Amino acid sequence: MDEDSKKELVQRITRNLLDIQILRLIRTHPMWGYRIKKQVETRFGVKLRHGVLYPLLNELERKDFLTSQRHQQGGRTRKVYSLTRRGREYIEIYEGILKEQIERTDAK
Repeated sequence: MDEDSKKELVQRITRNLLDIQILRLIRTHPMWGYRIKKQVETRFGVKLRHGVLYPLLNELERKDFLTSQRHQQGGRTRKVYSLTRRGREYIEIYEGILKEQIERTDAK
């Protein structure tokens, strides 16, 4: 597969499963919104607008997948997001389902 096709698939998966990709990023370590935005752009090549990111973060927090705390840094206040136990479980379920689907498809 050529690099353009691979890049297109990564972007498609990221756009369609943005909530899960964001949870997976935050699982590695807590992050604030701008850092999440930059990580998505760097890792997946998907431009992420603030008008998409912050409502999604708020929704994930309402679902108890994320929690946030305000941190002061250099005179600025940042809202730092962390994964909750429920968020970890959600990712584990997703990864289990994905693995099952891949194995089921490969067995045919």
